[in-house]
Amino acid sequence: MPSTFSFSRSISVANSFTAPLHALRDKVILITGAGDGIGKEIALSYAKHGAICILLGRTVSKLEAVYDEIIESGGQEPAIVPLDLNGATPQNYSDMGSTIIDQFKQLDGLVLNASVLGMLCPFAEIKPNEWQEAMQVNVNANAYLIQGLLPALKKSPSASVIFTTSSVGRQGRKFWGAYSVSKFATEGMMEVLADEFQAEAIRFNCINPGATRTDMRAKAYPAEDKSQLKTPEEIMPTYLYLMCSESQSVTGSVFDCQPK
Repeated sequence: MPSTFSFSRSISVANSFTAPLHALRDKVILITGAGDGIGKEIALSYAKHGAICILLGRTVSKLEAVYDEIIESGGQEPAIVPLDLNGATPQNYSDMGSTIIDQFKQLDGLVLNASVLGMLCPFAEIKPNEWQEAMQVNVNANAYLIQGLLPALKKSPSASVIFTTSSVGRQGRKFWGAYSVSKFATEGMMEVLADEFQAEAIRFNCINPGATRTDMRAKAYPAEDKSQLKTPEEIMPTYLYLMCSESQSVTGSVFDCQPK
């Protein structure tokens, strides 16, 4: 794992990182929740830097809009995978991994961006279906997706897996029950995988986007002045850093896009 000194330096480098224009040329990268918000911006940013993006999300029309935007901006043709993480099975992910190997030979990057917030309420009032959905989408789907895609990731000479965490995944917060617990689990999963794969060419890290202008943020803070929040585009340096070769020795770390 990185030392405290090197990790602090990595955060500083990541948040101000400027990627060369073709830094991700021909890299095959799958992004979950790619239809809007941060996931959409990740796809556009990676495509701008030469990547072949695999866009995974629930809503076909949103994925098609991202597809069109990438093509119109001169990016490489992306692939679209319509899939509801709440209902997908481990076999779906295994089949996806086999298809990626057949079509692209390998998978160079995976951004686990999709999450659900659930209801913000006292812990005793969390409904079973809301708890189950948060665990399924935010935790279980990521675990099964990684298992299914590991064969494709192992074929890459240097693969990067990025989890999405939150400040409430490091310190619990009242009323954030299921979401908070799911992000504690996310950080734990990342650390287990980083330790397990230290000797291999796959790195695992977390990104905490911080307060960003997204629909999920608006749901959590409906009265907030959105104009005071950073846009998804403004936090892309960290996502680019962890997918580029400059971070190939960095694993097992949590990066805050907006450190306090």
